[in-house]
Order: sequence, then structure tokens, then C-alpha cells
Amino acid sequence: MLTSEATTHSLQIIRELEATADQLFKAWTTPERMGEWFCPKPWRVTEARLDVRPGGSSFILMEGPNGEKVPNRGVYLDVVPGRKLVFTDAYTSAWVPSEKPFMTGIIEFEDLGSGRTLYTATALHWSEEDRETHDKMGFEEGWGIVATQLEAVARTF
Repeated sequence: MLTSEATTHSLQIIRELEATADQLFKAWTTPERMGEWFCPKPWRVTEARLDVRPGGSSFILMEGPNGEKVPNRGVYLDVVPGRKLVFTDAYTSAWVPSEKPFMTGIIEFEDLGSGRTLYTATALHWSEEDRETHDKMGFEEGWGIVATQLEAVARTF
């Protein structure tokens, strides 16, 4: 449970998905499948490297339809298989600080039984300005599309 202080600059989506928590976790942690779901089309992931463990680094390169390239570097803070992933862009690798941290992501999977999972994706931002920027980028719509794409990929595991 997040404190009210932690939620001050947060954005969140909650969805009930038709996939198990283990399937969703596997989709989140299988780099070669991230291109199928991680960003709304026509954007795509062209490279993903994940070291899924506390302190492990991640690198995900998203490319836009007009040649835009958005590298996402970060570090995992907490990993609970089938239950939770916590990552941040405050570090680029190991414990090397990033130039401009933007958010910490908390992805939670709550098994509801019968192959369904309550999926909660929370973005904690360093400032209200960062939260507003993320919101204006289309957080709710974009992360909602991603959740639907994730569900479809997860069901193949």
C-alpha cells in the first residue's frame, strides 16, 4: 500500500485481465516478447535487455513511426515473481544516477483465480510537473492500450 505522500505525484491504471499472474509476469520479464506489447502501436520496441533482479538493469529502446528513438534505462528495485515488479529510471545501471529521473514504476499482479488477474500499474513521479507531463503524454490511454496488448501476449505463455 502506498502512502498518501507517495501517491501525490502518481498515475495509475487498474485492470482485470484474462491471464494468470504468472503469465503476465513472464510477459513483463521476457525481453524478446516486449516488442509485441510494451508501447502503443505504431510505436515499437526494437531492443530490450533485462536483468530481472533487485539491482539489475534494464534497457528498452522504443521507436516511433517518424524515426523517433526513446531509450528507457533503469534498474529493478524489487522483484517478486508472479506478484510485483518495481523499477526506476533514477539509475541507468547498477547504482549510477541518471541525468534526469522521471518515474518509478510499480507493476502488481493479484491472482483472482479462474485465470484472471487484477493488474495494477502505478507510475510515481519525482514532481507534479513530471506527473502532469506524463498525463499529457496520454498515460491513461497509452498504458491502457499496453495492458490490453500485454494481456494478449501473456495468454500465449
